[in-house]
Amino acid sequence: MTKTVAIIPARYASTRFPGKPLALIHGQPMIAHVYRRVVQAETVDRVIVATDDERIAAAVREFGGEVMMTRADHPTGTDRLAEVARQIDAELIVNVQGDEPLIAPRMIDQAVAPLLADPELRMGTLAGVIDTIDDFFSPNVVKVVRDLDGAALYFSRAPIPWPRDLNRDELSEALQQLGLLRHIGLYVYRRDLLLAYPGWPKTPLETLENLEQLRALERGVKLHVALTEFACHGVDTTEDLERISRMMTEENNQAE
Repeated sequence: MTKTVAIIPARYASTRFPGKPLALIHGQPMIAHVYRRVVQAETVDRVIVATDDERIAAAVREFGGEVMMTRADHPTGTDRLAEVARQIDAELIVNVQGDEPLIAPRMIDQAVAPLLADPELRMGTLAGVIDTIDDFFSPNVVKVVRDLDGAALYFSRAPIPWPRDLNRDELSEALQQLGLLRHIGLYVYRRDLLLAYPGWPKTPLETLENLEQLRALERGVKLHVALTEFACHGVDTTEDLERISRMMTEENNQAE
């Protein structure tokens, strides 16, 4: 059995950025940059792009990657992930976002390692320290609170935990010391859990916050949250694409 398989869901249709996986960065489609970085993760044995679009599939084959076609009517990336997981033999499945062309391979290893070390863990994810007061208050930045063993207590779009005795200015100054956490949307699943996940009905808190991971917490799944020092640099707009291109140039220059 293959131990760990990373799956990168990639859709062509997108409300904000149609064809995003094929957007060129330094002459290569974005999905190629993601794939090549995921392959470098030490804990990953196999990498698959899951797509419902032949244009994306053709691009993946062209750069030598592995691709599997899926149905086009999946409501979430998790459903697409589960369709692929049913067709492969693996112990752990890693869900890597296809719009993170600067993902650090080490981030994947940090998320996978706890599940390799503890067979009782069934699901894992990542979090990093919130470094700006605007991010702490932004509903677009998902916050997470962990217990003393690193398991998620709750995810929210609201600012949690709330530092009751600090005003905004004091909070801004103390932010680094407080260690408040932002969630990073990379997930690791035991295969059996992933296969069951899409069949679970939506839960009340999931619906209220519009956060799919709450479905697991509300059903009592222990969700381990590993910490990472690396930042996420997702692409949602053409402006993001230009920013990523500049960052990649800087990264290449530093490597020379």
